[in-house]
Order: sequence, then C-alpha cells, then structure tokens
Amino acid sequence: MSESKDFLGTEPVGKLLLRLALPTVAAQIINMLYNIVDRIYIGHIPEVGAMALTGVGVCMPLIMIVSAFAALVGNGGAPRASIFMGKGDKDTAENILGNCLVVQVIISIILTAVLLIWNRDLLMAFGASENTIEYGVSYMNIYAIGTIFVQLTLGMNMFITAQGFAKTGMLSVLIGAVANIILDPIFIFGFDMGVEGAALATILSQAMSCVWVMCFLFGKKTFLRVKRKNLYLKKSVILPCLALGVSVFIMQASESVISVCFNASLLGYGGDIAVGAMTILTSVMQFAMLPLQGLGQGAQPIISYNYGARNVKRVKSAYFLLLRASLCYSALLWLCIMIFPRAFAAMFTNDAALLDFTATALRIYMACMVLFGIQIACQMTFTSLGNAKASILVAVMRKFVLLIPLIYIMPLIISSDPTMAVYMAEPVADFLAVTFTAILFFFQFRKALRQISDQPAMESSKKK
Repeated sequence: MSESKDFLGTEPVGKLLLRLALPTVAAQIINMLYNIVDRIYIGHIPEVGAMALTGVGVCMPLIMIVSAFAALVGNGGAPRASIFMGKGDKDTAENILGNCLVVQVIISIILTAVLLIWNRDLLMAFGASENTIEYGVSYMNIYAIGTIFVQLTLGMNMFITAQGFAKTGMLSVLIGAVANIILDPIFIFGFDMGVEGAALATILSQAMSCVWVMCFLFGKKTFLRVKRKNLYLKKSVILPCLALGVSVFIMQASESVISVCFNASLLGYGGDIAVGAMTILTSVMQFAMLPLQGLGQGAQPIISYNYGARNVKRVKSAYFLLLRASLCYSALLWLCIMIFPRAFAAMFTNDAALLDFTATALRIYMACMVLFGIQIACQMTFTSLGNAKASILVAVMRKFVLLIPLIYIMPLIISSDPTMAVYMAEPVADFLAVTFTAILFFFQFRKALRQISDQPAMESSKKK
C-alpha cells in the first residue's frame, strides 16, 4: 500500500479528521462566499438592489440543479474510489475517476443547452414576477455559458479530497472564491454591468478553479490520475457511482423544487418581499449546510477507506467524532441566528422593509437547525459506506414526503399568518426528518459494521 494513502488507515482518527476536515470545512465556507457574495453585492446596488436580489434569487433553483448534477457524479464516484483504495485496488479507483470525468462533460453540454434555450420559461415557473424576470434572465444567460466550469470544479474536486488531499481541495475553491470577490465589484459597480457583471465574475472565477483541479488530476502529485484508457464509459463502473450519488443529487436538486414551491406559495401570500426574504433565508441556510457538508467530506475518506479495509473500530470512531463535531457546530450557529437574526439579514440587504421582514422569518425558518448536525452526519456516513438505498431514502423522506406537503399544509393550519406559516414548514420537516434518519441509521450502521466484522482489518503494512 502506497505511503501516500496509508495514513487513512493508520493515523489517529481524531488527528486525521482534524487534518482533513479543517481544509474541507474551509473550502465549503469559501464556496459559501462563492454562492452568496454575488447576492451581497447585488442586494446593495443603488435603487434597484431589492428587486435585483429577488430576480437573481429565482435563479437559485437552476443553479442548485447544476450543482446537484456535479454532486450526482462526484459524491457517487469519490466514496467508491476511496473504498477501492482501501481494498488496494488502484486500477478500479482510477477507472471510476475517468468515467466520472466523461459523464460530467456530457452532463455539462446538455445543461448548457437547456439553460440557454429555456431559462426564461424556467425562471417564470420558479417564481419570477414581471418585476424581477429581466434580472434573472440577464444573470442566467451568462451563467449558463460557464456550466462546464462549475460541473468540473465541484464534481472532480471531490476526487481530490477523497484521496486525502484536503488542502489541495481547499485551494481549488479558494482560487475561484478570491477571484470572484475581487471581480464582482469591478464588473457590477466599476463597469456598471449589474447582475450581468455578477454572473460574468462567477464563471470566470469558476474557470480558474477548473484549470487548477484538472491540472492536479492529470499531474504527478495525485495518487489517482486521469488516464486516457479510463475515459471509455463502462456500465459496470459508472452505474454504481450514479446510484450512490442519487441521494446527494436528490438532496440538492430537490432544493430547486422546494424553492419553486416556497416561491410560488410566498408570492401568493406575501408578494415580492416574501420571495426576496426567501432568497436571504436560503443564503443563511448555507452557513449551516456547507460547513456541515465540509465536516462530512473530511470524514468521508476515513470512513470509506477503513470500511473497504474492514476496520470496524476506525469506522465507528470516525462516525461518532463526526457526529459530535456536527452537533456542536449546528447548535452554535442556531444560537447565533436566534440572538442576532437582523445581523444575518443585514448582510444581504439595506432595504428597511425587507430587513425587518427577514429578521422575523429567519428565526422561524431556522428554528430546528440545532438538530441538523445529526441529519448531515448520518446521511454523509450512509454515502461513505456506499449505502445508496438508505441515502436515497432519507433524502426523499425529508424533501418530498415531509417538506413539500408541509409548505401547503402549514398555511391552512395557521391561517392567521399564512406567510410565516409557509416558513414554518422548514423546522417542522427538519424535526420529523432528523427523528426518522436517526432511527434508520441506528439499525443500518450496526448492519454495515456486522458485515465487515466477519473478516479482520487489512494490515496497514500490506503492499498492493
């Protein structure tokens, strides 16, 4: 076994998680800046900031779908590559890498065509109004051109992190984020391009990150390398990866469906200000989701590698450490939001009416965030173990079985304030979903550990 990856099976789990999670959490926080910095600048455009923010906000479902397809391939392929690394099968791991790269290029071409042809129709369906549609179309016309950069950066960077190169993965995101933060005010305000400038800054920044990621995976420092012989699609290789990635795809893509449901319902009950507030709420939600996903991505190589190596003790240790860290973070963030909701809202707007409305809605929308560390830790571990069925089940349960119906049910129950009742669907769904996920995980995790405990763990000194 190569020394470049042996540390995943030998280094103390606590030290290893800290080593891998700090860069992945940092990468997710940086990625969060990618996602929200446009909205921060757009929301402060003189005179039209509030309407422009709402217009770009209705683009988020489409952007979430683009990211979800990257996750479908990356989150499905990377854990499987780690598992085969743990088994000492480098050839299969590299075959997975090559097949996933080809699929992401194909998906990027299709998505670009769809976004360029039908973005206006999709944005109207996703909650845009006559007041905001032109802002959304202007943003998406440019963003669509950079779809391939977004796909390859987000999806293939997961293979860098899955090998244990967490710092390199962080740099992939850092390069683009710093460029985006610099270019945004130049294009938006300096060149007076408004929302089009924000979109241009985003795709140029993603292109820089994409070049970095691909240079690394084709280079000499990576353990798993992109090779020409692995760029031919094989059903036996790619289909299990896509099956495993479906759960994360559902979790992210369903956000677009949910945004449609939220925006349509809120537009009817509260008008443009309620839809604008939802843009801010989903942005603040990323303060929770992305760092928690970063923790999960830091733990994923440890859990997947040691699961492949049949090391029960290290799998259990990594999971419980992930759970404790996730709960601590979600509880701390929840406390800050409950105490300072207006401060979070003020990051995105200086419009007094929108600010007051959002501060109230934020406390309701994030009420159960304190428990969400459990949901993410369990769901990321399902994926790390290669348990596609359980991963899909918990994703479908939270989004489709619980949240979407509650968006329409809650205003009927709390008819005195239907707008705030719509926001309340989120914490009610979160509470029920966390309860379901925790119960399912208890049984499935024990089953997975029993399956690998029948054979001894691989010796750390074993050579391939």
